[in-house]
Amino acid sequence: MEDPAKQVDILVVEDEDNIAIALNFLLTREGYNHKRLETGTGAVDVIRQSKPDLVLLDVMLPGVSGYDICQSVRADPECAGVRILMMTARGSAAEWRKGMALGADGFISKPFDLDQLRKELRRLLDAPPGGARPEGDGDA
Repeated sequence: MEDPAKQVDILVVEDEDNIAIALNFLLTREGYNHKRLETGTGAVDVIRQSKPDLVLLDVMLPGVSGYDICQSVRADPECAGVRILMMTARGSAAEWRKGMALGADGFISKPFDLDQLRKELRRLLDAPPGGARPEGDGDA
């Protein structure tokens, strides 16, 4: 992580309880501060107010889609340092490209392997803000 003395704050925006439970387990075990929102409604306001280090953002949410949230956050210069990792059960290359085009820093398909997610979290948190975006087209 960037600075061991700095506590990392992660916002989880996920409506599926089973996924949220797995994320809670991993994030707690890794020592991250985290909070969960179960809907997309109000997520942009929470992100703007709290400016978490990372947002784990589901694509398909009640209220507002993850894509809309990502686009709104990226349009706000005050949130430039917030990293966004999008999650979806529809993990096609087209979905990956759409998320990345809207400003996501990473994209992971559900169900995900916890080790894979752990590595992606570290990659994003170790990168400088705005420098976390991977190269490629999502076909890997």
